[in-house]
Amino acid sequence: MATTSNVEVTISLIELGLDEDELQTEVQNLLPQIKDVDGVEDANLVAVTEAPQGAKAFGGFSLGTLKAVVNPALIKPLFGFLGRVLGNKTIKVGIKVTDGRELNLEASSREDLEFARQLAEDFVNKTNIQNSNNG
Repeated sequence: MATTSNVEVTISLIELGLDEDELQTEVQNLLPQIKDVDGVEDANLVAVTEAPQGAKAFGGFSLGTLKAVVNPALIKPLFGFLGRVLGNKTIKVGIKVTDGRELNLEASSREDLEFARQLAEDFVNKTNIQNSNNG
């Protein structure tokens, strides 16, 4: 039986109309909700030490960014949640798999998020197929 490794999903809010305090408050309010989504094993704010180069920081965390560890078979509920809660906001979603490959997506509508979900599922499923063939 093949084992599937969890994937790391980074979610960054891009709200041009919010100041830094409002943006960080919004991501902090989002965090406990994401932890309750089926398939999310863990979720946290992104510490400055983990932030991409050039990212803004706020109180030791990358501004407007959180990271979730997700069961790849249950990535669909995460994107469904994002569509319901953030469907009208611009967000960036990065998916990193165990072999180091990454998929970076940007969405600004529910339709964009649905398309991003399809791409993410294909990306994750392709990774799991390759890992089971190598194992």
